[in-house]
Amino acid sequence: MTAVASLSAPIELQFDYTRSLGPVLSRFMTGLVEGRLVGVRVSDGRVFVPPVEYDPVTHSQVTDFVDVADVGTVVSWSWAGQPVEGQPFDRPFAWVLVRLDGADTCLLHALDAAEPGDVRTGMRVAVRWRPATERVGNIADIVCFEPETGHRSSPAGEGTTTSVEPVQIVTTPVSLRVQHSASPQETKYLLALQEGKLVGQRCPECGKVYIPPRGACPVDGVPTTEEVTLPDRGIVTTFCIVNVPFYGQKIKPPYVAAYVLLDGADIAFLHLILDCPADDVRMGMRVEAVWRPREEWEPGLHNISHFRPTGEPDAPYESFQEHL
Repeated sequence: MTAVASLSAPIELQFDYTRSLGPVLSRFMTGLVEGRLVGVRVSDGRVFVPPVEYDPVTHSQVTDFVDVADVGTVVSWSWAGQPVEGQPFDRPFAWVLVRLDGADTCLLHALDAAEPGDVRTGMRVAVRWRPATERVGNIADIVCFEPETGHRSSPAGEGTTTSVEPVQIVTTPVSLRVQHSASPQETKYLLALQEGKLVGQRCPECGKVYIPPRGACPVDGVPTTEEVTLPDRGIVTTFCIVNVPFYGQKIKPPYVAAYVLLDGADIAFLHLILDCPADDVRMGMRVEAVWRPREEWEPGLHNISHFRPTGEPDAPYESFQEHL
C-alpha cells in the first residue's frame, strides 16, 4: 500500500436530551423558577435535596414535600483550575457538595471562588439566583454558590408571579467534541470518495471485501492490504422507515434509513433511500448512489446524497442473507 498522510478532522456530536419530569422533579424544577429549593422528607425523617422520587427505605412514592434554605455548608469540594466549555464559569472555580440548611443530602454545584485557598470544607455558602425573569426551570437557575457573608436569603417566590406554570419537561443539550485521526486504510477510502470512487479492501485469507475498509479482517485477523474499487450500486439488506420528527431533522418524514450492500462487498453500510415512497423500499431492492455536485465533493461518504431504486429486479434473499 502506498503510504499516505493520515487525515484528521474534528467531529462534534450534538443532541438535545429531553425528559418528562413527573410529579416529584416537576415540583423541584418549578420551585427553582420561583426561587425556592424543594426537597422531600422520607419515612426515616431525612430530607433529600434534590428530591428522590421513591422512598429509599419503603420504596413507596414520596409525597411529603418541604422547602429548605438557600444557604448551607460545604461538605466536600474539588478545584476546577482549567474549565472546559459548557461549565458554569470560563475561569477557575470550585465544584462543591453543599448540605443546605434543612436538608440531609448534598447538592452539587459550582462555587464562585478566585483561588483554592478561598474554599474549605465547612464553609458557609449561599445560592446566587438568576434574575427571576431569566429562570426557566432547570439547575442553571442557580448561577452558583457564593460565600454566605452578607447574603440575604430571598423570600420564596420573590420577583416571580403567582401564576408560574408547572415545569413538566426539561431539555438538556449534550455535545461531544473529538479530534478523529483516520487510519491509513480509512484515509485511502476517504480520499477516494473525494474522487468519486468507492474503495474497499480485501482479506488475503478469506477474500472478504470490506467497505469502509478495516485494518484487519475480523474473520482471520490478518491485515487487509489489497484495494478493491467497488461500483456505486448494490442492494438493500435491512431498513427502517423513519416516521417520527425530531429536532435538527433535515428530511421530512417518512423516509428510509437502510443498510446498502454494494456489489462485490461483504459488509453493508448505512445510508438514505430516497426518490421513491418509503413504503416501496424492501429487502433485496436494487439501488444506486446519487452523488452530490462535483464541486461539493470532500473526503467523506456525504458526497453521496442518497441511494435510489434502479428499477432492476430484486436480489434473491439467499444472495444477501449472510450479510444481515
